[in-house]
Amino acid sequence: MLPAGVTLGALGVLGFSFSLPATRLAVAGLDPWFVAFGRAAVAGVLAIAYLALSRAPRPSVTQVRRLVIVAVGIVIGFPLFTSLALTTQTSAHGAVVIAVLPMCTAIWAVLRAGERPPAAFWLSSGAGLLAVLAFVATGGGFSGSLGTADVYLLIAVVLCGLGYAEGGALSRELGGARTVCWALVVSLPVTIPISCYTADFSRATPVVWLSFGYVALISMFLGFFAWYAGLAAGGVAKIGQIQLAQPVLTLMWSAVVLGEQVGWPALATAAVVVVCVVLTQRSRVTPTAVAAGQPVR
Repeated sequence: MLPAGVTLGALGVLGFSFSLPATRLAVAGLDPWFVAFGRAAVAGVLAIAYLALSRAPRPSVTQVRRLVIVAVGIVIGFPLFTSLALTTQTSAHGAVVIAVLPMCTAIWAVLRAGERPPAAFWLSSGAGLLAVLAFVATGGGFSGSLGTADVYLLIAVVLCGLGYAEGGALSRELGGARTVCWALVVSLPVTIPISCYTADFSRATPVVWLSFGYVALISMFLGFFAWYAGLAAGGVAKIGQIQLAQPVLTLMWSAVVLGEQVGWPALATAAVVVVCVVLTQRSRVTPTAVAAGQPVR
């Protein structure tokens, strides 16, 4: 039986794996700024309902400060910069850059969550990263030189890794669901006005709305319930490596839903990724006082 952290983390990754294709479909008929902030606003309203029904206690002043960091990473930064990038790039191309997210999350886990992965962890993580990059490159996911869209995606990855690490550490105090909900609520004074200002539904189709609904309900809300709970239970650095499978899943979704072609190396790469993920999960990550639950300042 898989550990709870691994199971929850895998559920989160499965939900996130369709985020790029769904965003690509959504920005085809909606302003990218609306897609980014609108989905957070919708999720924020759902978060208020959840917090009220669960009678969640209010976070402390220190926790609110950390929630702002989480919000900058996952509520605003990642959705905005991926939306901007996917107005001109395919979701398969985006998977190339997003493949560095697990490594970025592990680095932030050291800096913000106080975790200390051993050398074997970094070797396994690096091997999985190289396998995924090789797959998405040879599978047609990468083409051309570094452009504006790639810069947007790199910024998104850095901010998302920060949000994952800070949120994963904070989830040990607040719980995974409450962490993402409070981060969404803290963001509402920003997300609601920008959503209203950028709202233009003249080109929106049913497919566009379904895609927007997915990124609002799953990518921005329910997916984080499982993801942050997994990070809190199994450690930010270790569970974060499960996302090595996300680019492969994203490319498969892109092939099925968007008609983008993915070659046969997918199965071989998936096997390599599974091995690397297993090795990272067997590595013993040394926690510090911060990782054990003390506030990060």
